Amino acid sequence: MTTNDGTITELRAIDGSLIGTYPVGSVSLGVAFDGTNIWVTNSDNNTVVKVNASNGSVIGTYGVGHSPRNIASDGANIWVTSDSDGTVTKLKASDGSLVGTYSAASYGIAFDGVNIWVAGNSGSGIVTKLRASDGSLVGTYATVVDLHTAIAFDGVNIWVANWGNNTVSKF
Repeated sequence: MTTNDGTITELRAIDGSLIGTYPVGSVSLGVAFDGTNIWVTNSDNNTVVKVNASNGSVIGTYGVGHSPRNIASDGANIWVTSDSDGTVTKLKASDGSLVGTYSAASYGIAFDGVNIWVAGNSGSGIVTKLRASDGSLVGTYATVVDLHTAIAFDGVNIWVANWGNNTVSKF
């Protein structure tokens, strides 16, 4: 994925050779796979784009919160963080329809098989845990720093990159 020219690039996994480059919009910051299609955030126009993984064609473009950043799939839904307005948007992966919008200081996002974890940016120092089934708040957790850049699930734990002090937090 490249942010400057509004494209995503497909590479062959076995050797890294170029398969194709596909237009998806502008300022593309996050990318996720839902098991069938590729989803890409477009920060400039407050949308996400659903791309056919087999041929790179755009299936649809869907509105989300202001300045979407990162994106995750729970298998049935797409979850999008919007750092500028502190929300997480949940869309149906099947048709891109809006399921809900939830408040969470949001930047990085990960799915642990049951819950959605959102790493806060904007100086919040908070990691938020939402129930994937209904978006309800399960908990908020403080970390040692105010800014987080990324979050990942390793099959057992949630890991959060703490920007500014070169550490990670483990939940």
